[in-house]
Amino acid sequence: MAIHFPDRVVHGGNGKRQHEKTQKMVLDFSASVNPHPPRFDWECNPESLSYYPDNNYTQLKELIAKTFHRDIDEICVGNGSIEIIRVFSSVALSGNKRYSIENPTFGEYELSARLAGATPADSIHKADVSFICNPNNPTGTIHTRNEMLTVLDTVSSGGGLLFADEAFIELSDPKQSLANVKNDHLFVLRSLTKSFAVPGIRFGYGFGDPDLVNKIEIARPPWSVNAYAEAFALQAFRHMDELSASRTFIAQERDWLSSQLNAIGLSCQPSSANYLLVETWRNATTLATRLETFGILVRDCTSFGLPTCIRIAVRTRKENQILIEALTSCVH
Repeated sequence: MAIHFPDRVVHGGNGKRQHEKTQKMVLDFSASVNPHPPRFDWECNPESLSYYPDNNYTQLKELIAKTFHRDIDEICVGNGSIEIIRVFSSVALSGNKRYSIENPTFGEYELSARLAGATPADSIHKADVSFICNPNNPTGTIHTRNEMLTVLDTVSSGGGLLFADEAFIELSDPKQSLANVKNDHLFVLRSLTKSFAVPGIRFGYGFGDPDLVNKIEIARPPWSVNAYAEAFALQAFRHMDELSASRTFIAQERDWLSSQLNAIGLSCQPSSANYLLVETWRNATTLATRLETFGILVRDCTSFGLPTCIRIAVRTRKENQILIEALTSCVH
């Protein structure tokens, strides 16, 4: 029996797969992770591997609550932010519900909503859930806190939910965050993956109304945060203030990288994040394929509906110089 089912969402971060395929080192500019993360010692006690994790993650949630001045029952955790997007959607959008998204944006919102059986709404006024990525992926643009609060007022007046994905906000401008806003119509998603450059750990967390959070925690697969991820997170939350140095580094490198890209005839959209959306004026898929021959991966933005754009992460100066040299060869 044929079952109509949506396709997977295209993602960046394919450095490991490319390395296994070619047996060559690659520079992965398609993965937008912190190029200057805090460094600290951490370990996972081998004895903890002989036990199931505490499925309530009490110790971890207590630390998150202390860090963000929230109550424990307002916090959920998951195996990466995408698991939380999936579970949230299954809870909030099951049945005959409608969702709203800003395009171009992260594809997992629409996929998760569709998997839950929801359909697109004409506007946020008619949506049961409105997804906003702040700062946005792939553009890097950020809404101010006041702008987001205005959106929240609009959404709540219609009885809907605002899902604010702040996965990159710690590397952009945390003053614009809604993480400390308590509102029955708001859910805020966060991630350690990008901020601490640990995509292999898979750890996401979120804040919301206790009733919504309880439903998410019930729907989440048991023990989805493994012992290694939990051990890392317990240390990482103690180093959140060190991300200010990361933001300074990223802003400086982003300005340099943007100027170099413009100098070779490409065009960068202004960004507040640790990545740049670049208009290349040519077929992005062809350009991305050519860059692979230099051992460089970029995010082809065709899947975002931007067939002449690529997204590139801000990395270290040496790595950014290698990218510019390769791009120069490809576009001239």
